[in-house]
Amino acid sequence: QVLLVESGGGSVQTGGSLRLSCSASGYRYSPYLMAWFRQRPGKEREGVAAINSYRTTNYADSAKGRFTISRDNAENTLYLQMSNLKPEDTAMYYCASDYGTTYANYNDWLRQSPYNYWGQGTQVTVSS
Repeated sequence: QVLLVESGGGSVQTGGSLRLSCSASGYRYSPYLMAWFRQRPGKEREGVAAINSYRTTNYADSAKGRFTISRDNAENTLYLQMSNLKPEDTAMYYCASDYGTTYANYNDWLRQSPYNYWGQGTQVTVSS
């Protein structure tokens, strides 16, 4: 059974930084694609950043220049370094991964469709 567990969320002030982690376990095949999504209050879940097993990345416009996604393939651990945080970054952040048996089109990496496994989320709150 695949299990994704996020950690590292918390409350910070505008301009602050946080590092989210996602510990993944239970895979039969190592995931090809892993990603961070977020759901802001009253909004739909949206892709923030994604990374494949070759460490190619894809970022939402809102994350470019402020967030960095990385992964440790050996440990199946995913990270999101967030800096210069803004109140609009306040959201529940979710880790996601695929089965590891297909290669999603790059243009789909920030959509929910390629992902089969999801964590329970970690809350990030940015105050002004």
